[in-house]
Amino acid sequence: MIRHMILRNVMYRPVRTCITIIAVAIEVTLVLIVVGLTSGMLSDTAKRIEGIGADIMVQPPSASIFMAFSGAPMPIEIGQKLAQIKNVRAVAPVLLQFNSTNGLDIIYGIDPESFREVSGGFVFHDGRDLQNANDILVDDWYAKGRKVKVGETLHVLGHDFNVAGIVEHGKGARLFVLMSTLQELSGARDKASVFFIRCDHPEQTAKVIGAISQLLPHYEVRPLRDYLSLMTSSNLPGLQTFIHSMIMLAAGIGFLVILLSMYTTIIERTREIGVLKSLGASRGYIVRVILSETIALCLAGILLGVAMSYTVRWLFLTAFPTLTIVVAPSWLLRAAAIAIIGGLVGASYPAWIASRKDPVEALAYE
Repeated sequence: MIRHMILRNVMYRPVRTCITIIAVAIEVTLVLIVVGLTSGMLSDTAKRIEGIGADIMVQPPSASIFMAFSGAPMPIEIGQKLAQIKNVRAVAPVLLQFNSTNGLDIIYGIDPESFREVSGGFVFHDGRDLQNANDILVDDWYAKGRKVKVGETLHVLGHDFNVAGIVEHGKGARLFVLMSTLQELSGARDKASVFFIRCDHPEQTAKVIGAISQLLPHYEVRPLRDYLSLMTSSNLPGLQTFIHSMIMLAAGIGFLVILLSMYTTIIERTREIGVLKSLGASRGYIVRVILSETIALCLAGILLGVAMSYTVRWLFLTAFPTLTIVVAPSWLLRAAAIAIIGGLVGASYPAWIASRKDPVEALAYE
């Protein structure tokens, strides 16, 4: 009986039903894409940092784990002191520069020799290593996304660079230039943003960290094997608040649409509710019918939202190949729960109104 009524009620106003389902789908899509985009970017950044192959990362005092927010306050001479520590095989100073000319990219200013000793060197798809002051390396994802080829001119940081080579992705950044060039362009002569350190053996990492902490007591010294676990939204100021705000906005959209839809439904079905109550339907039965219909609409919206999320993800990755969007199964369940809870809350007031209608007044309603 209830299933028949729900199906009939849903099909009675197909346009309103479709709008409600689409609104719930937008709610689910917004949650999944926002969380997937932030989680994917953090995860991708962490994996690229770990892909450098270093054991330890040294940053200036109070530096953020998100190196995009780091400047270049460390004298490059610190690298010589770090290299003298026992069990340190190689030290690679790196200068970071945020580039927003053609997107949100981090450029690494490197010394090719020391960076090769720490990372094992680049895997070249085409071209050669950095040699001249105006040379730049791009990774294969960046080259694919921006249609960049070896020998072309790439304009970044207000400077024209020659694309010397295309390398395999996963070595920290997507763009690499000589450190001396980036120091001149950024006004950070003889400065570095971070030092990557490789130990003789990975098991010696803890000892080396202890020695560095004694040498540079106020500096941030982090093992790279823990970097991935540290790259979470809760460690970035403001990002967790942003995610929560977007989730609340999405839930608010679903709540308001369900509230408006079900309230209008109750007004239109006043006589029907009167008939049900005159036949002995209880308040609980009326509420159950309204909430069951809401759940049905939410479930349809969730399915459509998941499909829309994967479609939007595909469109984003097609337009921006360097992006990483992770649609995690755990967030599929959370987004579904948010949609259903928001829908039930939105339908509660209309259901309460429907359950309290007087059958005599309802039957006389025109």
